[in-house]
Amino acid sequence: MAIKLPKIFLDSGNPEETKQAKALLGFLDGQTTNPSLVVKNPEVQKSIKKGKKLKVNELLSLYKEIITQIDKDIAGPLSVEVYANWDTKASTMLKQAEEMFSWGRNIHVKFPTIPEGLKASAEFVKSTGPANMTLVFNQQQAGAIYSATLETKKPCFVSPFVGRWDDRGMNGIDLVKNIIKMYKKFDKQTHTKNHVLVLSASIRSLEHFYASIVNGADMITVPLKIIQAWVDAECWMPDEKYHYPQGSLKALLYNDLPYHKDYTQYNVVQKEGDLLDEGLNKFANDWDSLIEVNAKPNKSPKTKPE
Repeated sequence: MAIKLPKIFLDSGNPEETKQAKALLGFLDGQTTNPSLVVKNPEVQKSIKKGKKLKVNELLSLYKEIITQIDKDIAGPLSVEVYANWDTKASTMLKQAEEMFSWGRNIHVKFPTIPEGLKASAEFVKSTGPANMTLVFNQQQAGAIYSATLETKKPCFVSPFVGRWDDRGMNGIDLVKNIIKMYKKFDKQTHTKNHVLVLSASIRSLEHFYASIVNGADMITVPLKIIQAWVDAECWMPDEKYHYPQGSLKALLYNDLPYHKDYTQYNVVQKEGDLLDEGLNKFANDWDSLIEVNAKPNKSPKTKPE
């Protein structure tokens, strides 16, 4: 039985890699960016090596220039991420998002899956355009995203981070599988379909890539090296017999969560030092490293462990 190839996105903040990916594949369905990828951009690296810091408006102008260049080469969804730390209010994210939405033809604005990010995204999808909810590490967060984006006029994305779970000895591919299963149940309850699509992210290997395909991800975003590896493997496609080599990774068990219309009913912030806290702080710190006067230190959530 043939398995459908998901949409393939490039995960990069480098317009030259966009061109390379298109040349390798002959197509590219979209692209995702984030603050850490912008820091890796060659032009940004030149400034870093010279010790040059940027004002916030200069950094945003540079980000816009990068997105504008990428937008020339792909017509598909292009994800641009707002700056946020634990102190950032929804109103601030929303203001950034409305500006970023004008940077290209098919922009999906990335919001972090924290309470203020969800609040901003719920308003943004109603008033402006689609969101890509990032830093997703569990079903509680995915459930909140489902409800927060119900009023979107164009499909939104949920980005479960596979590799980050693997780093902690857990099978990140299970998260993709569990979210898809939960969303199918929610679709039946809400009589909706595909208002939020699963974008498998933090892909570290061809095994992650193949397992995302087999488990039904709608899209996969990968670095250029994974695209190169897939092309070298003659764009081999797995079938239903494919077995993901989980090795010593522990399973992320499915949680049969109830559907809540109110997204605030989901426990999206769990404890200091968890993957959401770690990921949000990394993105914010990478962004702050380029700014002339750094923002206040990022505060972690003061919550009790589950």
